[in-house]
Amino acid sequence: MHARAVAATTTALLGTAALLLPASQARAGAERPTVIAHRGASTYAPENTLAAVDKAAELGIDWVENDVQRTKDGELVVLHDDNLKRTTDVEEVYPGRAPWKVKDFTADEIAHLDAGSWFSPAYAGARVPTLEQFVDRLELHDQKLLLEIKNPDLYPGIEGETLKALANEGWLDADHLASRLIVQSFSADSVRTVHELEPTVKTGFLGTPPTSDLAEYADFADQINPSHSSISSDYVATVHEFDGPHGRPMEVFTWTVNDADTTRLVAGYGVDGIITNSPDVVQDALPEQ
Repeated sequence: MHARAVAATTTALLGTAALLLPASQARAGAERPTVIAHRGASTYAPENTLAAVDKAAELGIDWVENDVQRTKDGELVVLHDDNLKRTTDVEEVYPGRAPWKVKDFTADEIAHLDAGSWFSPAYAGARVPTLEQFVDRLELHDQKLLLEIKNPDLYPGIEGETLKALANEGWLDADHLASRLIVQSFSADSVRTVHELEPTVKTGFLGTPPTSDLAEYADFADQINPSHSSISSDYVATVHEFDGPHGRPMEVFTWTVNDADTTRLVAGYGVDGIITNSPDVVQDALPEQ
């Protein structure tokens, strides 16, 4: 794809001006950024659990981000780390199976783990959900999904398996493809594979590629999704100058923003979405439409 014709000097001047303006002025006429609950509303409930999805819904948040990995027997489960130590009681239940990698456990074994007590006794007994369970809960709340394929190098073929699971749950129909699903990864190869397997799916690359490489990413990624500490108004404006694989300007969803001041800062940069553990804090800090 290609950058739309805008003079580089003009872009630079506009970017500098945006840095000097309050968010409400810098984004004048722009849409309010989308708020995405990172691993669910993970400040208030254990990350990547159904309880975190429910909490996001309770807070009125439409978009939920999650992480997908694969078990020993090929089940897709929703978990951030490549091992089970941090967010489950795996060391107690299976003490002799260090280093407790997700890929070394069956889905049934993982289903018996407590994924809530580490966060709070109030969530004792929460489970690691399968991808199917997770999207079913999102569907219950009429929510939307920003799905991250985690550690794809550990799970060859996970892109196709993820797309198949989504299709089986009805998430590759016209409604979901139009406005309710984005698949992202830190691996450019994984994002490219998703696009090649199912070109109708909206995709995002997690990271901050050099602006000189954006034309290449625009061939397979609809979004560039960087850490908030790595961007500026100039960078966001430059991303917006490229059309993604679906013929629309590339977007920027930034992460992980959990306070009001940073929210206003990145909103002033012109980002399209803000990924956050505390979606209510971000929502309240954003200017009204």
